[in-house]
Amino acid sequence: MDTCLHHVQGKAKRVTDLLPLLQEFYRDKLSAVLQHTADARVVSDYDANNTYQYIINREETELSWVAQAIVALGGEVPTAGGNEGEQAADMRAVMERNAREAQAFVDRWRLRVDAMSNARHRKMLNVILGEALEQKRFFEQALAGRHDLLGRRTEDVGPLVGKVLPTRWVE
Repeated sequence: MDTCLHHVQGKAKRVTDLLPLLQEFYRDKLSAVLQHTADARVVSDYDANNTYQYIINREETELSWVAQAIVALGGEVPTAGGNEGEQAADMRAVMERNAREAQAFVDRWRLRVDAMSNARHRKMLNVILGEALEQKRFFEQALAGRHDLLGRRTEDVGPLVGKVLPTRWVE
């Protein structure tokens, strides 16, 4: 009977350790999403802006995964703390900062994620860390002047003209 009790207590301890870790990870990722959303308003190049939209969409999906895991463990999903992200006016500076922050996010979490005992949640967070490195690569390619960030255009399409507006609707 003691062995069974120790097993249950050990499992409860792992769950109580896992929940705060997932909540902290969620807050950190939410901060990145808010920053990328603010930054997309500054990035007016069509290809780079489309890439930001892709990144934001993926990050929202990732947040939903972590939120579901938090709820399944009986926790509360963290909300935004009023941080709408640091504003920058220069598109190049935005992408440079985002590349650095993507690497910093991975550096902050890699060892903690690798040490997780829950294989399912460890794998989920590793997928998110891998996608953060993919985002870093996108930012670096955009900085290098690449236009095929999400794929190549067909041969018959000419160069894009104009810029993306910082707001979605203009009346």
